[in-house]
Amino acid sequence: LELVEGKHVDGWDDPRMPTISGARRRGYPPEALRNLCKHVGVTKYEGTTELVVLENAVREVLNKKASRYMAVLKPLKVVITNYPEHQAEYLEAVNNPEDESAGIREVPFSRELYIEQDDFMEDPPKKFFRLSPGKEVRLRWGYYITCQEVIKDPQTGEIVELHCTYDPQTRGGDSPDGRKVKATLHWVCARHAVSAQVRLYDRMYSKEDPLDVEEGQDFKDFLNPESLVILDDCKLEPALKIQEPGTTVQFERLGYFCVDTKDSGPDAPVYNRTVTLKDSFAKEMKKG
Repeated sequence: LELVEGKHVDGWDDPRMPTISGARRRGYPPEALRNLCKHVGVTKYEGTTELVVLENAVREVLNKKASRYMAVLKPLKVVITNYPEHQAEYLEAVNNPEDESAGIREVPFSRELYIEQDDFMEDPPKKFFRLSPGKEVRLRWGYYITCQEVIKDPQTGEIVELHCTYDPQTRGGDSPDGRKVKATLHWVCARHAVSAQVRLYDRMYSKEDPLDVEEGQDFKDFLNPESLVILDDCKLEPALKIQEPGTTVQFERLGYFCVDTKDSGPDAPVYNRTVTLKDSFAKEMKKG
């Protein structure tokens, strides 16, 4: 009640809230809640169950039922200079490797693409295997590409575009000469990209037990400022525009996301992050 009345959250159905309506809007499947109850069991004593147990239950269900798609949350433009300027093609992609009955879909591909900003470094450290000048990577379901040139904004010095070349013999992601690459990147075709808002929900509190407070403290002192990060103008593959509100999918390499039941529209999709692919929060907590 304090969170709602104090406007710390967007109502009782805010996806961060521990309510049924909040869990539904976040994309938690009912099976996951039932599985959590079975796992926790019944006891006479008051106990605490870590949130990671619920998140793992959610991942287990969604891994089997959620279709996979590609979405770029922080876009960086890539121009494939040796790809024909007006050409476009469609590549086959598997909808869910855990469910053969989910079938395949066609993903558009052309000269200009978007990749994640985090998947490129101009001066990478030793163990950075993603894209960098002169390095070759695989595009998911696509081709091998090699970065040839970095284009920067003359005013700010920020990287705004990458010029790459592709190997037409590697269609589908394999090289006929047997050469290997160490990274596979997701991407979205710029010509067919759908712009959307993506809301990255995380844990409400920066402390595992926010009620474990010292004198003079309040549980609201431990509200996580990163519990909601809103990203505008994310780039999604076309199939993600026509998903029904409440549908949960996997953005490859990023996590599970649900079409918002309140704010999403056919011309302005909104996706809420249900859960990451891994328990990244616990890892960050260990780092301090």
